[in-house]
Amino acid sequence: MLIVMNHNANQADIDAIIDTVKDMGFTAAPIPGSERTAIGVLGNHGYVDDSKILEMAGVQRVIHVSKPYKLVSRDFHPEDTIVDVAGVRVGQGCRPVVVAGPCAVESEEQIIRTACFVKKAGADMLRGGAFKPRTGPHTFQGLREEGLRLLALAGKESGLPIVTEVMSPDNVGLVAEYADLLQIGARNMQNFDLLREVGRIRKPVLLKRGMSATIEEFLAAAEYILAEGNEQVILCERGIRTYETATRNTLDLAVAPLIKELSHLPIMVDPSHATGKRSLVPPMSLAALVAGAHGVLVEVHPEPEKALSDGPQSLTFQGFESLMEEVRRLANFLGYA
Repeated sequence: MLIVMNHNANQADIDAIIDTVKDMGFTAAPIPGSERTAIGVLGNHGYVDDSKILEMAGVQRVIHVSKPYKLVSRDFHPEDTIVDVAGVRVGQGCRPVVVAGPCAVESEEQIIRTACFVKKAGADMLRGGAFKPRTGPHTFQGLREEGLRLLALAGKESGLPIVTEVMSPDNVGLVAEYADLLQIGARNMQNFDLLREVGRIRKPVLLKRGMSATIEEFLAAAEYILAEGNEQVILCERGIRTYETATRNTLDLAVAPLIKELSHLPIMVDPSHATGKRSLVPPMSLAALVAGAHGVLVEVHPEPEKALSDGPQSLTFQGFESLMEEVRRLANFLGYA
């Protein structure tokens, strides 16, 4: 439920509503706006009798929100959220953001070389996996804390904020010491303990859509993070599982405009994991931006044929440089300064 106050409602009116909501056994979440304040009612599992609230001073109307996600929805938060990642702004009205780097941190030379190159080519953030969730247990699982250290070193060397995945609630504090943006991977989208834990810290979070998740499930997962107090969340489409086998996953580009209708949170796209094919990453990156995505994540490796993970979908240095030239032309065409 959302209680919309009159534009001339005073603080005493708002406080009275908050007290009443608490007396009803629910949580009140004030949402200040440019013209008026709204108050979200959280914790209800069904219809709430609004007759008492409608009679109170300062109340304009009450909106009953049936969605399982409330803090994430535009009903509760009509204004767009801009997420700031160490000075890089992600969201509506901001220039499209490009996050680039290898699937996994393999060595100091590899990650620093890649970081410096993607920075020179125009990337805004550096990605790299230190903890790697792999389908099989005998594949490369990442360098773990050493990988975090090397990633931070590469970020410092290149001047780029770093993005890396956290897989366990126990490791959130450790990863947060090194990373500027904490990634929740597709396999952990519904790891609710992990979502709650990243919600308790005050660092931005990149939440990837699960490989079989509906849009409602995706947004409900983000709700776990916001419900703990962390509103700095970026959503990320990375392809879903369908009957098609020609690509690694099926890239659902309709997500970009749809998320912008349903939620105030920024949405990015990862065409590398979505397609699994190097040749498809550039065109789908551009298509994502045209569809309204606020940025893209792409995998880049100095020698993809030698990569310890995801080599076939990683761009070469030359390929990434060409992509960035196209991204700049497209951004200018779309009206970004």
